Amino acid sequence: MNMQSTGQTIAAPRPALLPTDLSMPRSKGIVVGFWIVTALFCLQIGFTAYAQLRLPQVAEMFTHLGFPDYFRVELSWAKLLGVVLLLAPVPAPLKEWAYAGFAITLGSALIAHFAVGDGPEVWSWAAATGVLCGVSYFFWRRLQATPVSA
Repeated sequence: MNMQSTGQTIAAPRPALLPTDLSMPRSKGIVVGFWIVTALFCLQIGFTAYAQLRLPQVAEMFTHLGFPDYFRVELSWAKLLGVVLLLAPVPAPLKEWAYAGFAITLGSALIAHFAVGDGPEVWSWAAATGVLCGVSYFFWRRLQATPVSA
């Protein structure tokens, strides 16, 4: 029997996933994981920006590390701008630059603490924030690689 005479159409076969196709539908777990980790990261960075601007013991730590006072202020405002870029709906390249800036900042903080001989009780804050940054970036990249509807 002819399919066209009955009004039925033949659907094209769906292509099978290739072994090299690693894209997966966007799951709620990835979205929720991204927002939880990113919120914690932004809270951590936001608090450090506030502390660098307002707490005298943090200003003393910058002096201990050998940085000029103006750098502490510039860094705080840059961190706040980066937090806004991570949370706002901005183009992907801006978020990429924000993540890169945070990675450089946190890596430099660890190097500075190691250079002056600080112990883990001092540099662990920067290390933990760096881990949050890396996990947030991982989730963000997963969100960028997966389709919205699936």
